[in-house]
Amino acid sequence: MEQKEISKAVISRLPRYYRYLGELLEAGVERISSNDLSVRMKVTASQIRQDLNNFGGFGQQGYGYNVKYLYTEIGKILGIDRQHNLIIIGAGNLGQAIANYANFEKRGFIIKGMFDINPRLIGLVVRGIEIRGVDDLENFIVENDVQIAALTIPKTKAPEIADRLVKAGIKAIWNFAHTDLVVPDDVVVENVHLSESLMRLSYRVCSMQDNQEREAKEEKR
Repeated sequence: MEQKEISKAVISRLPRYYRYLGELLEAGVERISSNDLSVRMKVTASQIRQDLNNFGGFGQQGYGYNVKYLYTEIGKILGIDRQHNLIIIGAGNLGQAIANYANFEKRGFIIKGMFDINPRLIGLVVRGIEIRGVDDLENFIVENDVQIAALTIPKTKAPEIADRLVKAGIKAIWNFAHTDLVVPDDVVVENVHLSESLMRLSYRVCSMQDNQEREAKEEKR
């Protein structure tokens, strides 16, 4: 049977469901309705039901959702019930911050290695991981069955490194470099542009301030 294609919007909401369900589990909640979950997440109950129906529904009318079961099933959908071996290319401040984030391991993402071209960084150890030079990058990927690479390097270096990663068998790139990568269709790229995120935040703040100023002027009339 042909697999149903899930929209990017639905996929983008799954990690939020997973996070909120995890918080409910920690609070000892066993069941929750779509209405109650919608209040917590500020997503309509209809949207929640539609999203989850893409994967089979999981709930029963009048019963709601079993929190632990739904949490486990969404984890399986996201693939975090499996181990994903990951390397970090670029061991500067951002790369080291990622390496120091212990929650990745709880989600099945195991950082196997870090790489850099800076001789002052090569040989340093971050959370038990030695920073290596990029000369043996391809061999390391093969020997350690690495599937994912995080790029925290300048955009001028990113295309060259991305080409090497793809040729070595990497199937997913977590791209923090401020450039769009050209890769084969069977390689997934998740772009994280921090400056763009900050600019979106700036827009929202300015829009809110402008609205408040307009309302204040109208009240004075």
